[in-house]
Amino acid sequence: MAARRQPPEIKRRIPRQSRAAETVVAILEGAAQILEAGGLAAFTTNAVAERAGVSIGTLYQYFTDKNALLLALARREMEVALADVGRALRGESDPSLEGRVRAMVRTIIHAFRGRQRARKAVVQAILAQGLGIELMAPVASFIAAAGAEVGSGAHPILPALSREQLFVMSRATLGAIRAAVLEEQPFLRSRAFEDEIVRLAVAYLGAITAAADPGRNRTTV
Repeated sequence: MAARRQPPEIKRRIPRQSRAAETVVAILEGAAQILEAGGLAAFTTNAVAERAGVSIGTLYQYFTDKNALLLALARREMEVALADVGRALRGESDPSLEGRVRAMVRTIIHAFRGRQRARKAVVQAILAQGLGIELMAPVASFIAAAGAEVGSGAHPILPALSREQLFVMSRATLGAIRAAVLEEQPFLRSRAFEDEIVRLAVAYLGAITAAADPGRNRTTV
């Protein structure tokens, strides 16, 4: 009896040309719109393809399944957020420590361009797939690199954070925001919530600075 032939492996295309890149953008935008309109319950590859105006075969050329779509959407939004976080940490709008932290927190809270339902669906999917660490690592690394740049010089704005301090700082702030997203807290985008996250981050950074240089803020007689 002849051996059963194995189906050929389908290699996912990497969008190198401008048209291919535009197709991927359209697919991811369609995915975000479907998630915002109906959440994970309405999120299927067929629905995304229809919303994006492409065939299902075209969608599968770039994404193996809807989980790959969710991860790609999360990565896209993270890249946009990191660029904004970088500008915040450099103090382009407000050079003070609180100003930099506030700008960073505001950027993270307002990620996904205000699409709260889409953001919740992506966060849920990422956590279910155990990919939270994969996406958190570049965020932490970016904040560490940007913080080191800002913290250099004779009078640094931000203290240099150890690996442990960076872990606590990123998880405390991002964890609180993530919880508010998943719980659909009505205050998520309020100034009061932003104030509390900023208070937490600034107090923690201030404590690190004071511990590293006890005499820096000591009043002289």
